[in-house]
Amino acid sequence: MSACCPSSTDNWADLERGYRAMLPEDVLAFIDANRRGERSESMLIATLHMVQAHFGHLGPGQLEAVAQLMQIPLAKVTGVATFYHYFRLQPRGKYLINVCLGTACYVKGAEKVAQKLMDELGIHFGETSKDGIFSLESTRCVGTCGLAPVVMIGDEVHGPLTPNQVPNLLETYLARAAEEMAAP
Repeated sequence: MSACCPSSTDNWADLERGYRAMLPEDVLAFIDANRRGERSESMLIATLHMVQAHFGHLGPGQLEAVAQLMQIPLAKVTGVATFYHYFRLQPRGKYLINVCLGTACYVKGAEKVAQKLMDELGIHFGETSKDGIFSLESTRCVGTCGLAPVVMIGDEVHGPLTPNQVPNLLETYLARAAEEMAAP
């Protein structure tokens, strides 16, 4: 046997310590409590919600840790995470842009505003800009039909918005992000 390898192949204790270090205490306690019960795998979605709430997304390491600690095949955990649209496998940007594609907004040009956002940011719906500042999503209605077409950035509604206004709007948020990063 090589000097680099342990003499035993049973290294679950070491692996478990590593996986446990990847998750927050509340998630670990939830997993531990549920592993004692019947059908603990039925708590997978709830566990993934907790992990995403803590980290903002489900990274490959967190998915593997959940799979190992819950004793569920990684393929099943990944399948659940990719099946449900609520789960994010990539981090969200600092600012979430939601383009309203409801009827009023769509009729008044939301599709053109959305295309301008995609062109300016170099991303599509469901993606995050390379600088990590913006994530782009679509939504069906934000309840401000009188301002159509509208875009929500965080909790702020912007409308009526034209494609020509998009670059200035993005610059406003880029400047805000720069100020926040420069602040002590």
